[in-house]
Amino acid sequence: MATRWQDENTPDHSRRYIERFDRLAAQGVDLHGEARMVDALLSPSSSVLDAGCGTARLGAELARRSHTVTAVDLDPVLVEEARRHTNITVYLADLTEFDLEQTFDAVVAAGNVMVFMTPGTERTALERVVAHMNPTGVFVAGFATDRQYTVEQFDDDLAAAGLRVEQRFATWDLRPWHPGADWAVTVARLGPQPLHLVCDAS
Repeated sequence: MATRWQDENTPDHSRRYIERFDRLAAQGVDLHGEARMVDALLSPSSSVLDAGCGTARLGAELARRSHTVTAVDLDPVLVEEARRHTNITVYLADLTEFDLEQTFDAVVAAGNVMVFMTPGTERTALERVVAHMNPTGVFVAGFATDRQYTVEQFDDDLAAAGLRVEQRFATWDLRPWHPGADWAVTVARLGPQPLHLVCDAS
């Protein structure tokens, strides 16, 4: 079954996506807000999995900041572009099936990864994320809130996969979360949700 990304994008779309970010970089636009935020969560020289890496803009910047980065994506055009970054290791893989036989200090799914998955497979992908996390590792995800997959569904899937929400922000530059935010940036770790998040208030 095709993912939402595959349903909504052709190889030409992927190539235009690459060209768009090349233009933004050439214009001097700041493209590393996600990397700065993730880097602040990590100890120096951490191991990072860039899950749904796209062109690996995030992963390459984290590698430049001393971290050891592995990246995965299922779009062959984007993976080919990502492999131009010689400071990271990139695999062509589906997030619902991949097994790298290693664990990481952090797993990051930025750039709307969660909302581009095949409907109903998000929880399976999060289970694969957990399988690739060290016991003290952190998972960071960011996606737009105007899509079919909601923040509430995401929280349910996080809990089912064994992850607890530690923090949530409205932007990658850590502006406070509020229910009407256009973007949800979530920091989660292994363990049950705090009681106040899961109890029935009725």
